[in-house]
Amino acid sequence: MFFFTFLAAFLLTVRIRRSLKFSPIYPKWRAALTASGWIIIGLWFLFNYYFDSEVNEILGALVLAGIVSYLKKEPDFKSFEVLLFAHYPLIIAAFINGVVSLAFPDFFDKWDNFFLCAQLVAFGWIFARFATSKKQQEEIKRVNERKSELEVLVAQRTAEITKQRNELQDALKELQATQAQLIQQEKLASLGELTAGIAHEIQNPLNFVNNFSEVSMELIDEMEQELNKGDREEAMAIASDIKQNLEKIRHHGYRADGIVKGMLQHSRASSNVREPTNINTIADEYFRLAYHGLRAKDKSFNAELIANLDPNLPVINIVSQDVGRVLLNMFTNAFYAVHDKKKTAGPDYKPKVEVSTHTIHTISGSPNGIEIRVKDNGSGIPDAIKDKIMQPFFTTKPAGEGTGLGLSLSYDIIVKAHKGKIDINSKEGEGTEFVIFLPA
Repeated sequence: MFFFTFLAAFLLTVRIRRSLKFSPIYPKWRAALTASGWIIIGLWFLFNYYFDSEVNEILGALVLAGIVSYLKKEPDFKSFEVLLFAHYPLIIAAFINGVVSLAFPDFFDKWDNFFLCAQLVAFGWIFARFATSKKQQEEIKRVNERKSELEVLVAQRTAEITKQRNELQDALKELQATQAQLIQQEKLASLGELTAGIAHEIQNPLNFVNNFSEVSMELIDEMEQELNKGDREEAMAIASDIKQNLEKIRHHGYRADGIVKGMLQHSRASSNVREPTNINTIADEYFRLAYHGLRAKDKSFNAELIANLDPNLPVINIVSQDVGRVLLNMFTNAFYAVHDKKKTAGPDYKPKVEVSTHTIHTISGSPNGIEIRVKDNGSGIPDAIKDKIMQPFFTTKPAGEGTGLGLSLSYDIIVKAHKGKIDINSKEGEGTEFVIFLPA
């Protein structure tokens, strides 16, 4: 019966060699496995010639155990673990069979059929496990093939997603460039609204400069006459008047210079640099400029301007030119609303636009921020569109009179850039109030 172990060892090497035939590691193990098969046959003939069957039983079990142990240690044969473990019952049965036949021959002769059946069952178990492992390997092979297919599909899908991502990034860059252009166009549009107001506003200080210059020239002529007469005291009095006129000329010159600088600052792209700013100064400046801008278009338009500016308003860090654009947009919209209502309202209607500022305090009394209110008694905003007026390109003005970006940009500047808030209080037919909060 000892040939079962040698046969199992021989078949094991043959099966493994055939299984590895188309694998990358086959060249590495082909010669060793082939030689092992011939060595096992040689050992069987050798042991059969020199030893009794009882000793051969033990030697065969040891040979099979050695081969199985060696193969288990090699990582290349990890996939054959099921098949290798299936040989242990035969090894154990053969070893016990040899030991019992040597040590207890009478007992062995009595139960030899039992020991033979045990080896047959163990040998059959190897074939059963081999069939199972073969199916498992086939299943693993199918899984690996499916895995390879999925990896190819994943690679293709990844390439498609990468391509789409790159296309989306390019589209995003184009949209951002377009957005920047639209924003600049909106700024230029608001600059156009300012131009007429600035022209009217700058005319006042220029008139003062011209008038005081003419008066000063006349005073200089009088001073020369008095000096020729020798009336030094009168000449000094005239010189004092000239000095006062020059002070007024300088004051109004600075005023004109400030208006021009404000216009240039408004036309430039935002620097996004925050600096301490007095909101009252910006609000008062743009309030009048927006009014005169509309009056330049329609000389018959008049409105009551009310400015309630808190003299104790704290200085806050903001991007002044951006916040200035927001206020200009609010004022322009307010004057447009009252001007539009004036066309259809009765003679008793009096357009009125009000701007007010005040400090918002915390519970402890320290400044928490400032609030700017721009209120008009125009046509108001219908409830149906209140939620839409901050959306880009949404406008209530007739085609060609509005871009629909003013309030959208205002929202971005106040809420997103300055972490503030814009609230709208409006009643259709009665007026609108925009409430802007800027944190300190």
